Amino acid sequence: MKSYKLGDVLIYEQPTKYIVESTNYSNSFKTPVLTAGQSFILGYTDEVEGVFDNYPVIIFDDFTTAIKYVDFPFKVKSSAMKILKADEHKADIKYLYYLMQTIKVDSEQHKRYWISKYSKLNIKLPPLETQKKIAVILDEADKLRQLDQQLIEKYDALTQSLFLDMFGDPVTNPKWWDEISIEKISIIVTKGSSPKWQGFDYIDSGVRFITSENVRLGFLDCDKDKFVSEEFHDKLERSKLKENDLLVNLVGASIGRGALMERKYLPANINQAVAKIELNIEKINPAFVLNQIITPQIQERLIGNKVEGARANISLKNVRELKILYPPIEIQNQFAERVQAIEAQKALVQQSLEKSEELFNSLLQKAFKGELV
Repeated sequence: MKSYKLGDVLIYEQPTKYIVESTNYSNSFKTPVLTAGQSFILGYTDEVEGVFDNYPVIIFDDFTTAIKYVDFPFKVKSSAMKILKADEHKADIKYLYYLMQTIKVDSEQHKRYWISKYSKLNIKLPPLETQKKIAVILDEADKLRQLDQQLIEKYDALTQSLFLDMFGDPVTNPKWWDEISIEKISIIVTKGSSPKWQGFDYIDSGVRFITSENVRLGFLDCDKDKFVSEEFHDKLERSKLKENDLLVNLVGASIGRGALMERKYLPANINQAVAKIELNIEKINPAFVLNQIITPQIQERLIGNKVEGARANISLKNVRELKILYPPIEIQNQFAERVQAIEAQKALVQQSLEKSEELFNSLLQKAFKGELV
């Protein structure tokens, strides 16, 4: 194997020439507008100038270090990424994409990471033909987990369809339900703090510490665990989490994403980028609130309140004043029971996904230990 700096085999290009001019997206348009984050395709544009077409490439979020492999023409939303092209004489782009999934870098600080960190990392590459063989094997394993993921997404779409069928658009409110602010159905709306600001470090185990990275659209993703001490947890009494607390992201590219706190992740606390909404379950059903919060209509309303800056943000005041539909609790509960049935089916697919993820990760580790081919 030969040793290289990652920046020697992945040549970066700034995305400035490819930034979309208008965010008036439509599914009828041709060219996707991309982000390296979870949402990936933000929408489609009809702009024909400044379309990137020198693919395949890896797009790299310079602040979160998230990556995506892209093999089609595209435009981008912002300059907060690098477009990475492989030196084809030395490296296979797909092999490098999988290799980068094994790299762990603490990206909590708000700074650009490609030049300062990633490009300087030492890597070892097998011969080019071996790289391509490994990439093909990993592609096949990746297809299995993608099929499971697509089925889960169909169940999520079914839940959203059920919500709209029962309650209608939560913004235009065509069924004339009562409306209520989040503050009036909550016991407390607050947020946490950064341990580093108060002289504490993360530890290997202890109290789970939830950040905006863990709060996805409708669920918690705790694969990237962080833990803090009991001492710090007790210091942040107001932001200690309980089962069915609603969590909403306040800062960055994931503004507005929401999830319910699950018992299996307790005890837990949050940082300053996540709002904790302790719901009054005598007034509101948590599953009903969550599935309303994550509708595109309410997401748009939340994001519309954001303040632009070094990192875009919404305030706790915005969260407290957010208006949502407020039908009778009996109807909310009927909806939650139907969602529970959908979730039971989704859980079976989730088990299959976990197995396909386990297979993929096993092959991934073997690949870069030289044990796969």
